[in-house]
Amino acid sequence: MNDTEPMAGHDHEVDEQFRSLMEGLRTSLPGVQVLFAFLLTAPFQTKFSSLDRVERTTFTVAFAAAGLASVLLIAPSIHQRVRAPMTGLRRQSQRHLRLTIWVVLAGSMFMAVAILATVYLVARLVYSGVPAIVLTGVVGVVLVGTWLYLPLVAFRRMRD
Repeated sequence: MNDTEPMAGHDHEVDEQFRSLMEGLRTSLPGVQVLFAFLLTAPFQTKFSSLDRVERTTFTVAFAAAGLASVLLIAPSIHQRVRAPMTGLRRQSQRHLRLTIWVVLAGSMFMAVAILATVYLVARLVYSGVPAIVLTGVVGVVLVGTWLYLPLVAFRRMRD
């Protein structure tokens, strides 16, 4: 079956999964966009010039990760806009869904890096050394717990 033929049950399921993925991105994108906007304005603040080497490196990591997260998390929407008009393909294939999931996962990992680097940078400016590390560690544990442990381990146990 090609992408222009009527959908069978499995194909309908792929389209539903793709639609669900796109809905999920509607909640993730604003967060990474706000973080990226914050980081875009940071160099124009007076205190930015007083950042030390570690803080500038942390800013660079956060800024690059937020930019990459934005690009990757916006990509599935762009795929939708380009794919149908350019190729004539109207429905999603299993291969397209898998590729899109990997793009979203990569974007989510860059978003996690951006969040943690930003938390560390702000905490270092406000509290300095050890408290900044502790706060970043706490946020990191919560992030890993809610983004990875719950969906990969806890939800599976609940199903069994």
